[in-house]
Amino acid sequence: MNFYAIKSIYKYEMSRTYRTISQSLLAPIISTILYFVVFGSAIGSKIENIEGIEYGVFIVPGLVMLSVLMQSVTNAAFAIYFPKFIGTINELLSAPLSTLDIIIGYIGAATTKSFCIGIIILLTAHMIVPINIIHPIYMILFLFLTCFSFSSFGFIIGLWAKNFEQLNLVPMLIITPLVFLGGSFYSISMLPIFWQKISMINPVVYLISGFKWTFFNFSDFSFIISLSAIISFALLCNFIIFLMFKTGYKIRT
Repeated sequence: MNFYAIKSIYKYEMSRTYRTISQSLLAPIISTILYFVVFGSAIGSKIENIEGIEYGVFIVPGLVMLSVLMQSVTNAAFAIYFPKFIGTINELLSAPLSTLDIIIGYIGAATTKSFCIGIIILLTAHMIVPINIIHPIYMILFLFLTCFSFSSFGFIIGLWAKNFEQLNLVPMLIITPLVFLGGSFYSISMLPIFWQKISMINPVVYLISGFKWTFFNFSDFSFIISLSAIISFALLCNFIIFLMFKTGYKIRT
């Protein structure tokens, strides 16, 4: 591996966070507070608790997942799309870099940024409602794997996209609806049997369920299933990235 190149890519991508601090950090914090106002106060006043958990606390894992998934995908997608857009990706392809070097540099930076945002949202939520994480180590592990897997997915989108419309298509029209319908603000067990079965098709359900378990020791599905799902998704995404670089699909023109 070319550690100097990895370090350069990683530092450059992380520096973009400092240049867009309001978009990178302030926006997720403000969004979290607004979600608490709308869901925690308005809806929470109608729903006292779910499975013995105060509603304002219950929605915290879903809020973290919502922000983390969106930030992971968009950060990684824009990071690799711009080199394609302005043509500097040719320098990457001609440099003594392996696909692994590029993955570690770009996806590592996107993972770091989204992971930090997840922790910031947790701290913000903790200032609003009392949070007691029952399995903190598993929570950190699951959060990291989620950031890494969806950063990898975002990297694929960035390579695939031909324009800015396609770049925003998946996060806005697919990721966000799946998170909202994935049990972020409710328990799947609250739904009628028919809709419970429909919800099982949604892959994000398993992520949110596993993340909830790390907080409350309660989930709609087994934590092992959720952990296996996120690891499998990460492996699949990185396998696709290797294939795209090997074949030059959507990269070489």
